[in-house]
Amino acid sequence: MRRDVFQAIADPTRREIINLLASRQMNLNAVADNFDISRPAVSKHIKILTECGLLIIKQQGRERYCHADLKQLKQVTDWAEQYRRFWTQKLDALDAFLTDEQNTDNHKNSKL
Repeated sequence: MRRDVFQAIADPTRREIINLLASRQMNLNAVADNFDISRPAVSKHIKILTECGLLIIKQQGRERYCHADLKQLKQVTDWAEQYRRFWTQKLDALDAFLTDEQNTDNHKNSKL
């Protein structure tokens, strides 16, 4: 089953695994050592991240090393960007309205 990147980042443990591997590659045991959950649970999280395309696992000798491939996070950025633009426009409109109201009030008060 192909999972999407939103599924991957929905879980705090998976987000922490991404954070760990964003700056360096680590073997699977080293990743698991950073968590107070079972190794099979960490393996399950790593499998989901791999299925989402956020982790790449490479065999080096007897060890399996993971590193993050963060290109897939662009989907999240693109999705969030539409809401950033929406709220920026709304807040800019509110600012313009309040500034206009303040100027109108100041103009009325100066005539008194």
